[in-house]
Amino acid sequence: MTQTRQYELVYIVSPDASEQTIAELHTQVEQIVHRFNGTLDKTENWGRRKLAYEIGKAREGTYVVETISGAGELMKEIDRRLRVTDAVIRHLIVRVDDDLRVADRRRSERKATQARRRTARGLPPEPLPSERRGDRDVMDSDDMSLEPEVQR
Repeated sequence: MTQTRQYELVYIVSPDASEQTIAELHTQVEQIVHRFNGTLDKTENWGRRKLAYEIGKAREGTYVVETISGAGELMKEIDRRLRVTDAVIRHLIVRVDDDLRVADRRRSERKATQARRRTARGLPPEPLPSERRGDRDVMDSDDMSLEPEVQR
């Protein structure tokens, strides 16, 4: 019985690698995911960044983050393939579904506590839009403008 879990894959590509190499690497990961009946939920290319410490002779690399849903065998295969790929400096796979479940449970508990406290004070369980913080639109403000003032 294989259970579908959610994982985050982060890999750092060598600074010598071209955009085409990064795209081919993403395509390889995507093909592996589809072969193992997983889903590639999200891909973010964070671009070229400085590394915290020198790895080999590289001082910077291109970071790519992918969110994948699938079984453990899928992640073992991706791990195996990234290990033998020369363009990848480092990679990390983290299972995030437990963390997301805990965060959802805490969020629902916090909302229930807020609703209980509001009803105890005689207020509606959900705050009205006018009661929320940070809903003020920047464009509605008279004292703030997006254009800088030009001094002549």
